[in-house]
Amino acid sequence: MSHILKFLPLLINIDSPTLINWVNLTNSFNSQIITSINLSVDTIYLIMEELLEKIQDGFTLNDIENTLCLILFIRFIILSLRYNLKTSFYITCIGLVAGYLWYKHLIDLISMYQSVLLQLPFVNKLGIDVVQLRSLNQGILATDLNFQENVNWYNPGQILYYAFKDGIQNTDAEAGLQYYIDPISMFVSNLQEPIKSPSFLIYYKVYNEIIPKIFNICSKFWSQLSGVAAYAIITRIGKRYCPYLIRWHWTLLIILGMIEQILIYFIYRAYYFQTFILIPQIKVYTNDTNSSLAFQLVILNAIIAVVVLTHISFIIFGLFSAIWGQYFYVPFLVKNTELHIGKRPINSIYSGGQTSWQDSEEENANQKLWYGWFGKGTSNTSNMKYKIKKFLRKVFRILKKQFRN
Repeated sequence: MSHILKFLPLLINIDSPTLINWVNLTNSFNSQIITSINLSVDTIYLIMEELLEKIQDGFTLNDIENTLCLILFIRFIILSLRYNLKTSFYITCIGLVAGYLWYKHLIDLISMYQSVLLQLPFVNKLGIDVVQLRSLNQGILATDLNFQENVNWYNPGQILYYAFKDGIQNTDAEAGLQYYIDPISMFVSNLQEPIKSPSFLIYYKVYNEIIPKIFNICSKFWSQLSGVAAYAIITRIGKRYCPYLIRWHWTLLIILGMIEQILIYFIYRAYYFQTFILIPQIKVYTNDTNSSLAFQLVILNAIIAVVVLTHISFIIFGLFSAIWGQYFYVPFLVKNTELHIGKRPINSIYSGGQTSWQDSEEENANQKLWYGWFGKGTSNTSNMKYKIKKFLRKVFRILKKQFRN
């Protein structure tokens, strides 16, 4: 039965409409392509042409998500043919979780670079997506504040908070006034004079000022600590049940987050200097052209664009590497990551791709900056280069003899 299931992907009709639906290009093609049955060279050419047009206009978060879904589907099909459906599902889910960590970090990053992204031509759509996400989150937050009884199940902290808050309150049906019914409030309400009046001052001070401030401090502290706490519980305490691929990418992201703060604050300061110092000075010198200020503005724009695009490109590279279940080498970051979680288990099929820098036989392991595509090493690449050079020398010798004759 398991061998029969391997042929299920072959039942998919790989034709032009199927490919067009995958890349969401149905509205852009004419009816002749839609009605075609066999995959042709013209169809592939039109698909590539449309994709190039979309890339030239810039890409959005939706484009990234569609590409990731396509990669996950292709990887699931390949792994199901190589292993079985159960193993393929597990490996694909591991890559999905690792990719989700990078994708969440990407959204946080473009949220920080929002004002810069809106001015760059190729990635301005990402900035627009961030604006829409922020307005959506603010609307959800306002809805939760106005309709506290509609708290969703996936927010356990809010459920406990509103359950405790509503549990100690009662509303008078006639007057509509709210009052607390917790033991402390009931005890204070039953006090007699002259102790009751000063006790009320302390009571309202505690309930209206001290408790809300403590709750806000704990909420902010938990929002900062929750990620580290989840990392410690999953990758440290539960590392026996957490796949190596997830632990590796998660640890790398945490170390990267400590370093990339330098770039983020550098961009903030550069953007502030550009917006509030350079541009106002250039507006003052509208009639009297100041070439030095204009040159500074151009150089600063180039520096900001290069840093932001490089930073985002690296995060997207890590995202696609995680989705494919692969590793990559970055000096300092990878070494510190593997000091925390150890080396990749070689005998496990769930551990992901190759890490040739962990191989003791790799030549000059401590001096290399690149270990081939998907961490497969460069020894095979160097052998291939040597064979190509040897073949070209042989061809050159033959041609040289022919010309001599």
